[in-house]
This record gives sequence, structure tokens and C-alpha cells, in this order.
Amino acid sequence: MQNHRTSPWLDALTTAVGPVIWGSTYIVTTELLPPDRPFTAALLRTLPAGLLLVLWCRRSPAWGDWVGWWRLLVLSALNIGVFQALLFVAAYRLPGGVAAVVGAIGPLVVMGLVWALDHRRPPGLALAAGALGVLGMAALLLTPGARWDMVGVAAALVGTVCMAAGTFWSRRWRSDLPVLAFTGWQLLAGGIMLAPVAWVVDPPLPALSATQVGGYVYLSLAGALLAYALWFRGIARLPSVAVSSLGLLSPVTAVLLGWVLLGQAMTGVALGGMLVVLASILAVQWAMSRPVQG
Repeated sequence: MQNHRTSPWLDALTTAVGPVIWGSTYIVTTELLPPDRPFTAALLRTLPAGLLLVLWCRRSPAWGDWVGWWRLLVLSALNIGVFQALLFVAAYRLPGGVAAVVGAIGPLVVMGLVWALDHRRPPGLALAAGALGVLGMAALLLTPGARWDMVGVAAALVGTVCMAAGTFWSRRWRSDLPVLAFTGWQLLAGGIMLAPVAWVVDPPLPALSATQVGGYVYLSLAGALLAYALWFRGIARLPSVAVSSLGLLSPVTAVLLGWVLLGQAMTGVALGGMLVVLASILAVQWAMSRPVQG
């Protein structure tokens, strides 16, 4: 993946489409999919999209490039295999608003990795905005009926850390593959990792209705193929801290969809928290649009 001279704000807007699509995962999972099959959902989201992209692009790392393949497998586990499995565990067990607070630590994890491994201290404004995002997400959680399922919380926490690490290392280990091929191979490898887990842990799928099939198709084509292609494009063009902060749009979208489509209550405090989160995202983008790279 190569950097291109384009407006960082345009790249940020394009990259933001991915997390917004991911924010619909919660409502699609709970309202459209068969119950209690998180690993099957993760598998059907990633593997078909990966196969389509790999067959379309027909590009792969050089077969003798063992370092490139090893890095690809690590990124596939972080960005796809582990993250998607835990995302659906959290989606089945938590409302989007509860998962939001845990997901808010992602930008701070990336900042810590940039600081520790790249020896580059993120701008003070970015650090302050990241902390502000956590507080905003905490305010979003203050809705009637919010419930804490500790398995779901643990899944959301580990998944967030994995995705943050995957974002950082995807930026650090830049690939010569085109973005679509890079995305396809990660989705394919991550889907293959998920297959035995889904086979062993989840019960078999029942006969699917047209609505359930549509839910899986949406999660694969929009939630994996399109969203991840835009996400990895953003990683190639933007500092990793800036990209990670855009991930906060995912839980914000989940909360908005729950409010609009499911009638889930939103207090004035929660609305204020949402505005704080959006302000923190803009502040991080502003801070990281300067010459300092993450």
C-alpha cells in the first residue's frame, strides 16, 4: 500500500464510511440473524468477501516472501479472525451503547503503541481528544436499561485491543499489494481461521429465511468487502492514530440506530456524550493532519 497526495480530510471522510457500516453490525445481528451463532456470523461475513476479492484481484505476496506471508497472517488474525469473532460475541451479548465505552480505548491503545514502538509522542491535542472520547462514550452509556454482561465486555475489550494493534501494524508493515488484494487476503485468511471455531462451537444453522440471508449478505458485502477496503485504504494514507479515532463512529452509529429504529431511550447526557465523541474525533483528525505521522 502506498501513500498518495490527497486531502487528509477527504481521506478521513472516506475511511469513516467503514466504521459507520460496522456500527450497523449490532442491530443486524440482534434483529436479522439466527440467535447464538457469533462465530458463524463472523465466518460468513469474512470468508465469502475474501474469496471474491482474491479471485477478482489475482494478486498475492511473492510465494518466497516468508516475512510478507507471516506478517499477513498476523494482521489477518488481529484485524479479522480474532476481532470479528469477539465483535459478534459482544454484539450478541451487549447493546451497542455498552460496547461503546470499551471500544473508546482503541485510539488510546494506538497512541500508546506509536509512543512505545515508534518513539513518537502523539500531539497533546490528540491525547486530550482521545481521553475526551472515552468520557463521551461513558456518557453515551448512561441510558436506561443498560446491562453489563461480563463475557460480552471482555470480548469487546480484547477485540478493541486487537483491532487497535492491527491498525498500528498494518500501517507499520506497509504492503506492496493493492488495497483490494491486501484486504482480500486478510479476509480470506481470517475467515479460514474462523472456520474450525464456528464448526466446533456454534450449533448448525437452521433453514434460513430470506431476511436472514439478506442479513448475512449485507454483513459480507458491505460490512467486510466495502468497509475493510475503505479502512485499509485509510490506513495507507492517514496516520494510524487518526484512523483509529474514526473507529469511534462505529459505536456512535450503533447507538443512533438503536435510538431511531428500535426506540431505545437516549438521555440528554447521552446526547451530550455523543457530541463530545464527535468533537474528539474532529480534534484528533486536526492534530494528526499536521506533519507528524503515526
